[in-house]
Amino acid sequence: MPSILFLTPELPYPPFSGGRIKSWKLVEFLGAHYSLGLACALKGDDETYLPDFRQRARLTEFIGEPVKIPRSARALMGSYVQRIPLNVFRTRSTALRQRIAAIAPRHDLIFCDHYEVFQYVPDDYRGRVVLHEHNAYFLMWRRYAQTGNNPVMRLASYLEYRRVRRYELHACARANLIFASPNDIDSLVEAGADRSKCRVTYHLGDEFTLNQPPLDYDATEPVLLYVGTLTWEANIDGLQWFLAEVWPAVKRRHPRARFRIAGKNPDARLVRAAVGDPAVEFLGFVEDLEPLFRSSRVFVAPLRFGAGIKVKVLSGMGRGIPTVTTSVGSEGLQVQHLRHAAITDQAPDMVTAIDTLLTDRQLWETLSRESRALVESQYTWDRVLGSMQQELQTLLTASGR
Repeated sequence: MPSILFLTPELPYPPFSGGRIKSWKLVEFLGAHYSLGLACALKGDDETYLPDFRQRARLTEFIGEPVKIPRSARALMGSYVQRIPLNVFRTRSTALRQRIAAIAPRHDLIFCDHYEVFQYVPDDYRGRVVLHEHNAYFLMWRRYAQTGNNPVMRLASYLEYRRVRRYELHACARANLIFASPNDIDSLVEAGADRSKCRVTYHLGDEFTLNQPPLDYDATEPVLLYVGTLTWEANIDGLQWFLAEVWPAVKRRHPRARFRIAGKNPDARLVRAAVGDPAVEFLGFVEDLEPLFRSSRVFVAPLRFGAGIKVKVLSGMGRGIPTVTTSVGSEGLQVQHLRHAAITDQAPDMVTAIDTLLTDRQLWETLSRESRALVESQYTWDRVLGSMQQELQTLLTASGR
């Protein structure tokens, strides 16, 4: 049985966000089909979940080293001193590098889950190397440099965009195979990556939504729902914009409307943006989202920058909640405006779309039905992971492994 070493920048468990869901699904799948070793940095409270992870993951070996470098001005300066992107610096560990170098030769393939861990591929490694791009990260930094409100942050983001772009392209050049979403592949190729190495993959949500019964318009309330990581800059930026530019107009048209935001540890900027408005509810981490899905009438994903496939958008569509998002939120997906979702980048148009979906039962039911059908036909884990396995098998066979 071929042996794969899976490198990831944090413990891929519990799978509570888009990136971790994809990483955990890969660990489950690869562990069932290959001899799988895993090495990762341990960040935040990862150690808390190690016993459960070790019990559930099917691994031949595991390496974990604590790496607790906060996102700070000091860390940014350290990254400039070492001439590497900030997130690469925040994932760097000499001990982890040494331990990975010791075990890498006995694996046929190294699977780099995120560009930050490409630093751990030994220079003398002779096996095959796969790069899994969760996002085209340089594109996220470039977009933030173009849309951010703080001039200093915009300049810092532009400089980081250039550093990340250089690092990602170096990883793409070294890799034998690159997995990325269709839109990210286009961005990487435009920046200089080799398209012949690229293969399409997607980030998906939890498929339990497809097994649930259809939603009932009459059982919903005039509630807008948002689910996401509230410390992620793209989410913070989008929600700040929504609360300032869209939500006040929605409330004027629908005084009974409420906006529920699910996600732990909301950034202080979001709390300030909603202060004094009892109609905005921060719910914290919600383990079971089904009651929220059943009672909410509209799902919103107001992203203004980002890259890759937006799991939150697929999750809302897969459950059948009519979803209002932006061109950034829907990129890479075969989504048609007002058939599968409402897609708009302008605040007045987003207000109109939400207003319509709160009151127009026929359109609501069309989007609910068609969005689920699209996700079920195109965006399932069986299709995504099966396609990735075929590519890995081809790569391993070509190498004689």
